[in-house]
This record gives sequence, C-alpha cells and structure tokens, in this order.
Amino acid sequence: MTTLEPGQTALITKPTARFMLAHPAHLIAQGFGSGLSPIMPGTAGTLFAWLSFQLLPARWPAIFTPLGWALIIVAGFALGVWACAVTGRHMGVADHGSMVWDEIIAFWLVLLLLAPASFSTQCWAFFWFRFFDMLKPPPIGYFDRRFKGGFGVMWDDIVAAFFTLLGFALWRAI
Repeated sequence: MTTLEPGQTALITKPTARFMLAHPAHLIAQGFGSGLSPIMPGTAGTLFAWLSFQLLPARWPAIFTPLGWALIIVAGFALGVWACAVTGRHMGVADHGSMVWDEIIAFWLVLLLLAPASFSTQCWAFFWFRFFDMLKPPPIGYFDRRFKGGFGVMWDDIVAAFFTLLGFALWRAI
C-alpha cells in the first residue's frame, strides 16, 4: 500500500486482505477480516461478534467477566472511533461497508446486557439488531446523517443496540 500524505485519500472500492493488513486501524475497523465478506459484511461482522462473545470467555474466563466485557466495550468504542476514522480516510469512504467494528462493539453490548440469555433470545437479538442497523429508522438515521467520522460510524450502531435492548425491555414488560 502506498503511503498517503495528510489530507490525501485513496478510493478503495473492494477492500482486500492486503489492505486490511497494511495498517492496524484497518484490521480493527474491518473486524479482523469479517468485514471482507463479499455479501452482507455488516451481518458477517455481527456474526463474528456473536461467536467471539461465546468463545473468548471459554478461553480467558478471568478477563471476559461481565465487568471485563464492559471495560472492553468502552475501550473498544474509543479504539473504534480512531480505527474507523483512519480506515475511512484511507478508503476515501467515511463509512465503507467493510468497516464492521461498529457492529461488533454494539452487538457485544447487546449480548452483555441481555446475559444470561438463551440461544433463542440471542437469535432474536441478532435479528432485531440487524433490523435496526440496516434500516436505520428514526432516530438512528438522524444520527447516521448528523455525526460523521469515526464517532459517527460507531455511534449509530450504539443507538441501534439501544433500540434492540429497548425492544427486549418492552417485550419483557408485557
């Protein structure tokens, strides 16, 4: 990959593994490769989040406790603001579809706040999160249009996570 000067952008229409591995921000923003899926990369990133949420605590139970997950999500949000800003600038597209770190962090938040949850509940969480993230009903679409850069990329998915959790809260209340 060529080095970019400040303010210079490169238009990457089809991201590759080579592009992803060229900078740590790309690797993070593109969800460690899950965002390179040729079909529905946001869904692939959300599936990566779901799978990693199940597997990481099995490997490192002392780290991936509820408090550990909360700290990882907060730090991951801040890291994502940086990674998505850098990757978007290098791609020449502020919120390229291959950037899925926002889905990963937001879905980890959903799973953490629903835990413990049955497989069925997690499936419904996946469905509703993808619904809100893809269709961006108000006010999610407002935030998507209003906030730009790395923060904007990350924030609209946090709002989609909030609406997913709100839906579960309302469902459980009735």
